[in-house]
Amino acid sequence: MLNVALPKGRLGEKVYAMFEAAGYECPSIRENSRKLVFENEEKQVRYFWVKPSDVAIYVERGAADIGVAGKDILLEYEPAVYELLDLNIGKCRMAVAAPADFRDNENRTLRVATKFTSIAAAYYAGLGRQIDMIKLNGSIELAPILELSDVIVDIVETGTTLKENNLIVHQTILPISARLIANKASFQFKGPQIEDLLCRIKEQVNECD
Repeated sequence: MLNVALPKGRLGEKVYAMFEAAGYECPSIRENSRKLVFENEEKQVRYFWVKPSDVAIYVERGAADIGVAGKDILLEYEPAVYELLDLNIGKCRMAVAAPADFRDNENRTLRVATKFTSIAAAYYAGLGRQIDMIKLNGSIELAPILELSDVIVDIVETGTTLKENNLIVHQTILPISARLIANKASFQFKGPQIEDLLCRIKEQVNECD
């Protein structure tokens, strides 16, 4: 049985549709229920829904053989997993945002609010810019409004939330998309199964291009 961790929400539904089209369907997952685990014995596949930021943990620890996680999660936490494929969905970007009139004064330390501290630290280290990191877990856009920070580093999809809070993107750090990942031990012991699935999913990605 191949154990697959799917991220809850719209992204997970898109991912499951790809798996289904690739021949790894599990009809019970389409039923309206609160169940978290679904399996199809005939196809030898078991799916379970998890919080998007937890997918990589389930895969790294071996509770799942494969899963789908955003590139942001992989860069931020650097889990010991294999990154197999860019699924070309869930596209967004990691960006630096601030009020439109913000100008960086390099004579003082830049205050950066984010939940992606590793990504932000690496980005500013590459620029040689000294920063004061402020780790927040939610409502990041509030930080510059209340002058807690000068800028924020966050995921931007449409930019609507930034616009509603009078913020704009000043720099794009990197593009983000959903990646198919595998547990390292599973990749050895269930290699043929994973390789077959990978081949079929690649066909789905190519059809989406």
